[in-house]
Amino acid sequence: MTQRPAERPRVVFFSINGAGLGHLSRSLAYARRLRERADSFFFSLASAIDVIHDMGFPADYFVSEAWTRSESNAWERELLVRFGLLLEEVRPTVAVFDGTWPFQGFLDACDAYNVPRRVWSRRGLHRPGHGIVPVDERHFDLVIEPGELGTSLTVVRPRRPGRKVRTPPVTLLRDDELLDRDAARAALGLSSEGRHALLALGAGNLGDPTPAALGLIDELGRRGFDIACTRAPISIKDMPLPDNVRPLTLYPLARYLRAFDVFVGAAGYNTCCEVVQSGVPSLLVPNTVAADDQARRAAAVAKHARAVVSECLTTDERREAVDRLLALAAAAPPPRPALDGAQHAADELFALCGAGAAA
Repeated sequence: MTQRPAERPRVVFFSINGAGLGHLSRSLAYARRLRERADSFFFSLASAIDVIHDMGFPADYFVSEAWTRSESNAWERELLVRFGLLLEEVRPTVAVFDGTWPFQGFLDACDAYNVPRRVWSRRGLHRPGHGIVPVDERHFDLVIEPGELGTSLTVVRPRRPGRKVRTPPVTLLRDDELLDRDAARAALGLSSEGRHALLALGAGNLGDPTPAALGLIDELGRRGFDIACTRAPISIKDMPLPDNVRPLTLYPLARYLRAFDVFVGAAGYNTCCEVVQSGVPSLLVPNTVAADDQARRAAAVAKHARAVVSECLTTDERREAVDRLLALAAAAPPPRPALDGAQHAADELFALCGAGAAA
């Protein structure tokens, strides 16, 4: 009699709706590294469901509490029901929550549907007063902390529950998935000649990047750059752009970044990792409203990449920042740190799948 192959483990990723697509991108990075070993499903509070489908994964969308008029307890109850329906259908071995604060509806649904193992993917580097969450990490079998640049794989706590692992930085794409300069320009319809600059200062959901962006567009335009500006998939309101600026919707950004001679972006986790991965000379403009300490992260990036850090609040600051950026563009890039955090996280998740099956 032919023996039936063992059923592949199933993993459900729950990503919150942040200021950008960082939470969703990290979950996608884990799922892509798991693709040959497990089946992944998504439950997303971010509305960019088409991004998940484009990556080849099934996904269910539930509106974020911030986008409803529901009172918090009522929304949590609705979440419990909706997420529970997915758990009932999928019956995962592992449920992964990527977000700052695990929702009670997520925890209750995992309990109600007897999910064997649950994981918290929790980015660090918060600004003072923003990193305290009254949820015990030992409620989770595994806590993954995606590390900042220069971080090596570290087992913070070895035992379950509450095993905690800090990984090197997490990138969505592998190095061989990034397009080179000519291929990226062809894919975007940019001229092969001339100098091109890309601005990606955030979705505008947390602070208004318009004054700095328009000032930098003017500054770079005077230096002879053709300028493009990203439109974020989950942006509430698109920033008005001058007629000579080309709007682009790019995801994942890293795939196309080498089309540009210089890049200007906010200092979110994903963007900083993509800047280092691509090697493109960059000006990082920290978002001082975000919960994560973007100024500290940007300063770390400057040690590992050709990067300038400036808030670009005034005309003089923008002019000086662009001067420094163009000077750096002619320099050789520094040695690159490890960026294989997604693979380490996927290995941890797959090991937990085996532990869950044996439970």
